[in-house]
Amino acid sequence: MKIVSIILAAIILLFSHACSPQVDEIADLSERVAKLNIHRNDYILGKALSDKQKKTAQRNALDEASPGTYKFKDNDLYVVADRASDRVLVIYERYEQASRQKIRELVGALFFDFGDPTIMAHDKIIYWAFDEKGKISEEDYRKAKKEGQPRKAIAIVKLDSSQKIMDKGGSLEKGSVYYIISSEPILKIHQEKNS
Repeated sequence: MKIVSIILAAIILLFSHACSPQVDEIADLSERVAKLNIHRNDYILGKALSDKQKKTAQRNALDEASPGTYKFKDNDLYVVADRASDRVLVIYERYEQASRQKIRELVGALFFDFGDPTIMAHDKIIYWAFDEKGKISEEDYRKAKKEGQPRKAIAIVKLDSSQKIMDKGGSLEKGSVYYIISSEPILKIHQEKNS
């Protein structure tokens, strides 16, 4: 009888750990983010990698990754995934010596994928913010901010350029540009879980 009690206690302990509030919360939030279908090159934020994508990850693994994650590169695209669930946590591209044409192409591709941005800042940063219902429009963002009740984003796409994005003239020098697709709430929970 004592062995049965020990086994039962171990099962309860394992089950309670597997279904901890943090694990449930991150899985639930990841599912809600995945439904927004925020993606680049078939990698969807919050969604688990397909078997084909996992093979790409194994072939193109990168060393530097945060605790509880793994990182890989698929052509110019970097992907960070959760080690336990294989869910996509971050998608990004970065170019250190991009021509003005490359910057414009990247901006154009993001506009094509995500439409008009939620906000632009300093002519060098563009944000697309998403809440549970989808992309937050600039009008809704400004209205909510003016009313002192900003909309809570569960995911963002952020592009940051060292050169002015819409500047037709200006320097022909190459500049750095990157975009990142992530969910701050998911990353926060993931970091707490793995620290």
